[in-house]
Amino acid sequence: MQKTLDTQLRMSLTYHPQTDGQSERTIQSLEDLMRTCVLDHLGTWSDVLPLVEFIYNNNYHSNIGMTPYKALYGRRCQTPLCSQQDGESVVLGP
Repeated sequence: MQKTLDTQLRMSLTYHPQTDGQSERTIQSLEDLMRTCVLDHLGTWSDVLPLVEFIYNNNYHSNIGMTPYKALYGRRCQTPLCSQQDGESVVLGP
């Protein structure tokens, strides 16, 4: 199948980043988010996991050119936290 699709399968092992590094970078980002949320909220990782999931899925990713939520559902996340429409100007901060 790999030969037919003209692709190359690149295997990697834990802590041996012989591939393009994308998985390792994603894991590092998630670890950083978890660490920050646990330290800021003084909770356990299981308490802040939904928050980290929300943050990750609604953050712009340059490799796909959009948020993972938009890539999956084809629209922006509509919550009170991020309710602006596409093209709408948003003022953040004081």
